Amino acid sequence: MTLLIRPTNAADIPAITRIYAHAVTHGTATFELKPPDEAEMLRRFDKLRAGPFPYVVAEIDGAVAGYAYAGAFRERPAYRFTVEDSIYIAPQMYRRGIGRALLTRLIADSEAAGFRQMIAVIGDSAQAASIAVHRACGFKDAGVFAAVGYKFGRWLDTVQMQRTLGEGSTTKP
Repeated sequence: MTLLIRPTNAADIPAITRIYAHAVTHGTATFELKPPDEAEMLRRFDKLRAGPFPYVVAEIDGAVAGYAYAGAFRERPAYRFTVEDSIYIAPQMYRRGIGRALLTRLIADSEAAGFRQMIAVIGDSAQAASIAVHRACGFKDAGVFAAVGYKFGRWLDTVQMQRTLGEGSTTKP
């Protein structure tokens, strides 16, 4: 297995759309209820790439195995140095270290872009693997919003985690 983490391009959107559709229809990592189509996923990709936000894919033997991106944590200008990460892995590729490799690269790219904090909003407190990957990459627990989403006939929490990037809050941007 040869794992390559590289910047995403528009040709990756069909694979990204399939991976995300599976997460929407079968998982609780996202609170979306209906999978977006390729056109919408391309629009989202273009919006992120128009800003300074990193967006990467994990490729194994030429096939997209997962993807990750950092986007605005909030739209208000004072939040401009804080990003929120998102990571999705193809279901047949779980438990191979891909999520950690993607998050490690995303952290490095976000630091290089000048961001100072990264927030993880993990859907469902039962997402033990995602929580563990974030902890392994230096994230600290920041709280839990209990029962804020409703999907698959049950209430879901979101786990909030945070990691300092670069100099964090020790210096002015």
